[in-house]
This record gives sequence, C-alpha cells and structure tokens, in this order.
Amino acid sequence: MNHTEFLRHDAIALAELVRRGDVQASELLDLALAQMARVQPAVNAVVRTMEAQARAQIAAGFDRQHSPLAGVPFLLKDGLQDYAGVPSGLGSRGLQHVVAKQHAATTRRFLDAGLVIFGKTNLPELGLKGVSDSQLHGPVSNPWDLTRNAGGSSGGAAAAVAAGVLPMAAGSDGGGSLRIPAACCGLFTLKPSRGRISEAPLFGEVWFGACTHGVISRSVRDSALALDLLCGPEPGDPFPVMLPSEPFAEAARREPQRLRIGFSVASPIGTPVQPEALAAVDHAVALLQRLGHELVPAAPEIDGAALARAYLSMYLGQVAAEVAQARALGARGRDFELLTRAMAVLGRASSAATLSTELLRWNDFARALGRFHQQHDLLLSPVMAGPALRHGATDLPRWQALALEGLVSSGLLALLARSGLIGPVVDAIAADNMTPVPFTQLANLSGTPAMSVPLYWTPDGLPLGVQFVGRMGDEATLLQLAVQLEQAAPWFDRLPLLARAGENEQK
Repeated sequence: MNHTEFLRHDAIALAELVRRGDVQASELLDLALAQMARVQPAVNAVVRTMEAQARAQIAAGFDRQHSPLAGVPFLLKDGLQDYAGVPSGLGSRGLQHVVAKQHAATTRRFLDAGLVIFGKTNLPELGLKGVSDSQLHGPVSNPWDLTRNAGGSSGGAAAAVAAGVLPMAAGSDGGGSLRIPAACCGLFTLKPSRGRISEAPLFGEVWFGACTHGVISRSVRDSALALDLLCGPEPGDPFPVMLPSEPFAEAARREPQRLRIGFSVASPIGTPVQPEALAAVDHAVALLQRLGHELVPAAPEIDGAALARAYLSMYLGQVAAEVAQARALGARGRDFELLTRAMAVLGRASSAATLSTELLRWNDFARALGRFHQQHDLLLSPVMAGPALRHGATDLPRWQALALEGLVSSGLLALLARSGLIGPVVDAIAADNMTPVPFTQLANLSGTPAMSVPLYWTPDGLPLGVQFVGRMGDEATLLQLAVQLEQAAPWFDRLPLLARAGENEQK
C-alpha cells in the first residue's frame, strides 16, 4: 500500500484490510509516520511521538474478535487522554514533567479497540482557546491555508487528519473544541451528550460536565463506531448514562425521518457574523430542503450575554484550579502564559457565591433549549462566525500585553478583581473570547449532543462547517442526518493539496 491508497480508506476500511491480511498494521504505521514527517514542519500538529509504544503494541498482537479497529494508526490529544508512562503536557511548560501513572478510560478503550497510538497532538495551553497556539509548541497551521490556524482546542487532531496523516484522531470539547477545528479543517465531528463518555479515573466530570471526549474524522461511520467504543460508564461515575438501545453504528445506517430543523445565523451575543458563515448556513438549508426536511427560522429563547458570563465564570474558576493543581505538582507561576496567569488571577478572585449563581443559570439554558426541541428536532447554526482565523489574530497588542503583565506581576489585577471594580472588563473578555465562536458553548452548558458537518467551502477554498444541536441523548438522529448529508454532498475525498503532497514521490 502507498499513501495514495491509504488516503482512499477510512479507519473502518483500513481495519478490514488488516483483518483480511491484505496489509499489516506495521505497514499502516509506517505510512502514517512518513506522512507525519512530511507535513509536520508545515502544520505542527503533533507534539509527542510514541513510535516505540506503537511498535510494542503491534508486536503484542490484537484480539481481532473484539478489536474492531485493530491496526489503525491513531493519535491522542495531549490533555485529559492520559497514556501511562507518558506526560500529558496540555500545551504548558508547567506540566511537561507530569507523567501519567495510568491510562485514562478513553485511552484504554481506544487501545482495546485495537487503535495503534503513535503520538499526541498539539493544543493551546490547558485547552483554553478556540485557536491552537501554545507558546511552548507553537501554533497549529490549517492544512487548507498555512497562514491560518487549525482551530482549537483540538487543533492538532484536526490538522493531522486533514493533512492525511490518519483518518481519525481523538479530541475533547469543553466549549467547541472538537467542532471548531473540524469546521476549520473540512472534517466531521460529534460532541456527545453529557455523561455519555466517562472521565475516569481522575475525574467525575470535567468543567462541571461541560467537557467531553470524541473524535475528529473524515467519515461519519468512523465517528459512529468510535462513539460506540467510548460510551458506557466506569465504576464510580457520578451520572452513569444508559447505553443506547442499539449501537450508534447500526442506528446511523438508517435513513432519518423527515426532520423539522430550526435555523439561526444571529450571534447569541450580538457580535458580527461574517458573510461566509451566513453562506454556509444558507447552503445547508437549501441542501436539507432538497432532501425533504422542513427548515424554519427559529432559535431557543436564551440570553446570550448571560450564557457568556456563565460560561466565563466556570472557565475562569477552572483555570485557577488547574494552575493551582499544576503548582502543587511543581510548576512555577512563570511556567504559564500571560493570559493563563491573568485568567487564574480572575478566577481566584471570584467568590463561591458568584460561581454557584452562574452554575445555576446553566439550567435556564438547558430548559430553554428543551422547549425549543419540543417544536424542532434540531438546531442549525454556524459553528464559527467566519472562516479559520489567521495566525496571531487573537494575540494581544504589545502595549496591552505589557500592561497586563504589569497588572498581574504587581498583584494589582488581583486587588482590582477582589474589589469588584473589573466586572465590565470580565464582560469584555467574554465578548472578545467568544466573538469568533459564539455558537458552540450552548451545547456544552446544556449537555446536549452537537455536530459539525463539512458542507461548505468559501470562494477562497476554505472549509467552514455548520453545526447541528440535537436533543439530550439523541446522537442517533444527528448521525443519521450526517450520513444522509455525507451521501448527498460527499466530502471524504475533498482534501487539501498538502495531504496529497507525497503522491508525486511515489511515482
């Protein structure tokens, strides 16, 4: 098999070739490593190579009867997806020395499925941004346009898949971190319902349940099977979710019923939405109507500004807690990026009462979305307010960075925060942080499943996915629709030139 042939197969098809003996797992690993070496200087998708572990896994053999993806190369995200004996660095200098003592449940399930883990992917520090631009590892470039970011926080995963290194990679999503990079890179992803995938053994819930795991892939059926492999409780989980009545991979094969889909392009926080994002939704609406679905302009009645504040309150508190945990493990304050340190200061200054009040508001958003779903099967919106951002688009101007450094280092920021004098500043941070990505956080706070589907490319040739949000626990409907859209407007073979760059070398 050469790389051209490798690109023609999704993970399920590659596993079938291994099962039949038409190709060896070691051969697939060689192809993935060769392509990674070829594209890594351009995209910077992988921060940790684990070839030795991958070779050892292949040498140990697979339980082919119970390992549906045996022999398929795979990458983990370098955070939350612990691999025993390997650091989980989370894009931070302060955590590079912290070696995982045991596999995360997600990692174990990936390994049990036979996926050959050969590395970990790039992400922003602590997975905090919608762009992957850690100062430690450097930014992740979008394979479709190397002047742009691949999105975040699972940007390395998306870039590796889009660049043809592998057909599917692991990620996580606490505010859009699967959907944003998938939308930027022309790929499919589905964020599962809250509690669907265990956070064992280190956590009961991550970000109060806003964060979960998933994969970014080129085919819907790969994502459906991955969800089957990942879902199900572990001992001690706080809210075990019942397994579906049938596997998601089987449910996805059925045609969806005629769906009533509400769609909206208005930013929930009143910020601008670029013409490309409007065109992406218009394109999706027209396609869905041709497929026989009912499309109506509608959106849940939610106070978007309140949602932004509630999200940011949780977010700042989590940053403070994560930095404190890292300090307890030996990290120094200066090991963290300026914005991370500033957010930790703001998080420490917030009261328990404030956090509790904002967490209680999550119920308001979930109830409003629940009322919406009584009349509409799905909610359609942009994933992002525009195409993938250019590198540096979210960087602070130098004078602002210097001023913020002074406030943090002097302790004045903490003093101002404790005095309650910077509430408007926090609101401004929320607006600035969410302006490029105002559509994704609702599904995280409500715990509902949501997917990004690559249906649209801009006139400049940039992918820009659209988002569908489903009812709690109803991933099956999303997957059925995704398969229908995949058949009507195929995207599997639509890859950037970078992914095929090695083909001439094979001739």
